[in-house]
Amino acid sequence: MSLTKKQKPYPHWEYIDQKTQDRLRVVPERGGLVTEWRCNGKEKFYFDSERFIDTSLSVRGGVPVLFPICGNLPGDLLTLPSGNFTLKQHGFARNASWDIRMTKANDGLILSLKDNPETYKSYPFLFLVEMKILIESMSLKFDIAIHNRDSKDMPFCFGLHPYFLISDLSKLSIKGLSEKCTDQSKNLQVSTRGQLNSLDKGVDFLSKGSRDIIRLVDSEAKTSLEILHFPPMDLTVVWTQPPRNMICIEPWTSPRNGLVTGERLINLKPGTCSNLRCKYIVKD
Repeated sequence: MSLTKKQKPYPHWEYIDQKTQDRLRVVPERGGLVTEWRCNGKEKFYFDSERFIDTSLSVRGGVPVLFPICGNLPGDLLTLPSGNFTLKQHGFARNASWDIRMTKANDGLILSLKDNPETYKSYPFLFLVEMKILIESMSLKFDIAIHNRDSKDMPFCFGLHPYFLISDLSKLSIKGLSEKCTDQSKNLQVSTRGQLNSLDKGVDFLSKGSRDIIRLVDSEAKTSLEILHFPPMDLTVVWTQPPRNMICIEPWTSPRNGLVTGERLINLKPGTCSNLRCKYIVKD
């Protein structure tokens, strides 16, 4: 295994797995962002490198991290017993600078984010997020540990926002989602089939009660991906933004506004840890 600092095509860390020769590219300073995953000689993540260079714009691609909220809060306002705090959409983790290191077994990477004076301004808790990323045979696994380092209960939501590279939105099929879903743009319960028929027009919906395995099939590219979302990070958000040749299939612990409504909110006791995971298996 090797972890090397590279400057082209943009500054990043490159990790190559010795067994599979699969490659990851990671930019810890830009939200602990995994920008690329090359598996069996093929890139699996969509990544807009030109947009990435402009730091005034939000990232489109790779795997942004959503913490301590998924989605947005009304007025970007988090109300706690200790006061009101401004917390913007998807939280601060995707914009923060993370640390990177190899695992003790040298079989993967660990990205970590710890509270600091800047995070405390919008989220007044002492925390540690550690995200282990492992390349396995034809697969990529994320194991996340969220630690409450504070003396009080710590409410949070967590999600990942992977952008999968596809050939044509009109040639995709997705199996394993619930029959009904929430159209997040209208906050309405709708048919999942109707949303899947509109992928090439742009969708943003949340599926609850998904099966153990979600299968994404790209008939044009003749590729298939199995997506495993494990509880409690087993809500699934599907988002497309035509004409980009990508689809986001995101594992969330809680729906939008979860820190306010309390729906599926994780309230972590002092000194304890919450473990989350997901996995992607290539079936080309």
